[in-house]
Amino acid sequence: MSYNMMDYRKKYQIIVPVLSLLALVFLFFPFVSKGNYSMSLFSLFLASIGMDGNTLAAATIKNYSLTKLIFVLPVILLVVSAILPLVAHKKSSYHIADIALVVSLACHFLIMVSICKKVNATGLLDSKFYVKNFQFTFWIEAILLFVALFQSFKATKSSIVHIILAVLSIIWVSPILWVIMTSFRGETGSYFTSFWPTKWTLSNYTRLFTETDIFNFPRWFLNTFIIACFSCIISSFYVLAVSFSMSRMRFKMRKPFMNIALILGMFPGFMSMIAIYYILKGVGLTEGVLKMVSLVLVYSGGAGLGFYIAKGFFDTIPKSIDEAASIDGATKFQIFWRITIPLSKPIIVYTLVTSFMGPWLDFIFCRVIAGTDAKYFTVAVGLWNMLTKENIQAFYTRFFAGAVLVSIPISILFIATQKYYSDGLSGAVKG
Repeated sequence: MSYNMMDYRKKYQIIVPVLSLLALVFLFFPFVSKGNYSMSLFSLFLASIGMDGNTLAAATIKNYSLTKLIFVLPVILLVVSAILPLVAHKKSSYHIADIALVVSLACHFLIMVSICKKVNATGLLDSKFYVKNFQFTFWIEAILLFVALFQSFKATKSSIVHIILAVLSIIWVSPILWVIMTSFRGETGSYFTSFWPTKWTLSNYTRLFTETDIFNFPRWFLNTFIIACFSCIISSFYVLAVSFSMSRMRFKMRKPFMNIALILGMFPGFMSMIAIYYILKGVGLTEGVLKMVSLVLVYSGGAGLGFYIAKGFFDTIPKSIDEAASIDGATKFQIFWRITIPLSKPIIVYTLVTSFMGPWLDFIFCRVIAGTDAKYFTVAVGLWNMLTKENIQAFYTRFFAGAVLVSIPISILFIATQKYYSDGLSGAVKG
């Protein structure tokens, strides 16, 4: 224990304070400059509070109101990371200092990258400033950040996998963050000069439900909900019934049917789109409200072929339970309905969720079957129409508001059923 503590002291009492002090020093060195123009993070901070006449910093700060906060907070974290290892000797204190260092350096580096884009917008530097005008401070900060990250993962015994997962999570979350922020933008049009909205508003959401002359979002939402609910119920029954039959019953064409279903499942459903449309048109299901009936039939009709996951779950339920029920006189349907189904809550929830998500998110079949009749659009087709050439300028931010609203029911459903969803995928031995 003593050796481990000495090892931690050696790492954190030397390395982390040194990195923190270097980062503090380089706050005063310019990270971008040309001729009479130069800018350090400190000069940028002074310009933000009106104490520096630096032309470049002053021109940049006009559209960067958060500079005070994003400068002061990382500096405080650097001071904490420099002092804490010297005054505290617990392992948790050393880890806190290391995390503070990494967060501070990451903030500074992101500030510099963001400011460089602002500098480009001022026109004070040439368009190739990314190559010509970066000073060594920019690269020093990048190296310090890399070293701090490496030291953090090494000290906490985290593998390279954690680094990769952290990077991937940032990449995955960034588009979601962009969609949410754009839905609250007060600016109009489809092109913006800043990642963060300069004006925040809720009007994009309210106008979706109040201005329905051109795009009737409430009607689309209701259509989608009705189609998804009916498709979910029918599809789930098909999948569970077929998977139970494949798991428990033995008949002559069982294996060939399973092989055919496996092969057909390898082909995307939209390959049969044109044929399905003409079949529906031939029986008169492509007019008026029957379009919604057609969509329910399309989404649920082939659901039984996706029985493999549910069959794998039913295979984990001991057959001795079925045999005991058969001895008591239960039929196959009674075994399925009264015994197997109550024991199969995870796979039922998984099937319900996937059956609901398909119609809720589908675009292709609805676009073909609904055609140009906007009364029977689902949200996917309706929101797509907001991005056409003639509508995108006026409805771009409302499109993102609609995208956020569409994701809310799915998110709530998945969060509420996450435990059963994962159990349904993994299966479990019942007894």
